[in-house]
Amino acid sequence: MENVPCTMKAWIYGQHGKPEDVLKLKSDVVVPELKEDQVLVKVMASGLNPVDNKRMLGIFVQAECPFPTVPGYDVAGVVVKVGSQVKNLKVGDEVYGNIHEKALDHPKQYGTLAEYTAVEERLLAPKPKNLSFTEAASLPVAIGTAYEGLQRCEFTAGQSILVLGGAGGVGSMVIQLAKHVFGASRVVATASTGKLELLRNLGADLAVDYTKENFEDLPEKFDVVYDCVGQCERAVKAMKEGGKVVIVIGAVTVPAFVFIVTSNGADLEKLNPYLESGKVKAVIDPNGIYPFSLTLEGLAYVDTGRVAGKVVIYPIQQDN
Repeated sequence: MENVPCTMKAWIYGQHGKPEDVLKLKSDVVVPELKEDQVLVKVMASGLNPVDNKRMLGIFVQAECPFPTVPGYDVAGVVVKVGSQVKNLKVGDEVYGNIHEKALDHPKQYGTLAEYTAVEERLLAPKPKNLSFTEAASLPVAIGTAYEGLQRCEFTAGQSILVLGGAGGVGSMVIQLAKHVFGASRVVATASTGKLELLRNLGADLAVDYTKENFEDLPEKFDVVYDCVGQCERAVKAMKEGGKVVIVIGAVTVPAFVFIVTSNGADLEKLNPYLESGKVKAVIDPNGIYPFSLTLEGLAYVDTGRVAGKVVIYPIQQDN
């Protein structure tokens, strides 16, 4: 068993504000205590998400955890300690997952932008063998959101889907899951000019340049519109009669519905074969890997809204 220290390096904030003003790298943060159903994970890589910035700004203040807070949802790492009620995972297992079961309902105080994080066994899955820690860390929130949204709108084989924001973290997963897991008959997705090739590579049958054309003017309508960018009012105009619109951001226009992802290791485990076969791929921005010391720069890049796929912090561990 690895000798786990009492303290660790972690990014931490003690008040709400802009990340560059409140988020600090400290080397004396106490390693979180394990609950009996949790494992302690040595964090090898951590994926960043727009929600990290929003939480720091205090947008979800009514359902927050106490200060001081370590941000971060996505983790890929190695189990170094297990709680007394842990059934399947053991020390040495390589795992990945989203450590916050309810993304915005009192998330944990200690997230994944740290050398160690404590997380319930049921929220984790074995890391796909063919993926690096960096690739695995890019996936949980994005692929979990994509999968849950497609399930909630009862997407089935033979249906058509329009993905708004197909080059983003969630959108890039929706395209791949719709096509390669759910068996979509037709996948259409929107992005800016420079990202159209990415959409095609992920499996889109048609890539729409939103800077040049309006998706609601397309001659076809869709069984499902999956809105990752907050254009619900326009999205409902692109669905077929009796179709569905699922949104993950922004205001809701009837009949669309919005949801917030619930973390679930079993879903990741179901998707592992598609990742291991290469049918579904991790999508990391070409400039999207930042070392632990440059986490603030990584969060600033996420905040531009121009990321293709995901931004990941790697390496976390500094070999002393």
